[in-house]
Amino acid sequence: MRADKKKVEPLLRTARGQLDGVLKMIEDDRYCMDIATQLQAVESLVHKAQREVLRAHLAGCVQQAFETDDGLARDEKIDEIMRLLEKK
Repeated sequence: MRADKKKVEPLLRTARGQLDGVLKMIEDDRYCMDIATQLQAVESLVHKAQREVLRAHLAGCVQQAFETDDGLARDEKIDEIMRLLEKK
């Protein structure tokens, strides 16, 4: 993985902690909108981590494929990204 672990790991650890908090809120029958707000916060953190991983992939693997002028590798990297975006 080329992404900066010092950026990605804290985001995911925080998301994991918040998700544990959401589970506790559900157990405690907390207000739906409070739970939804916390779920949105978890989603935001995971999305930030994903963007950092994707940024590093673009700056590393994809850039390398373009610099080596290997058309097949470039197409494969573009296809990888498109498949990821299509899953959303």
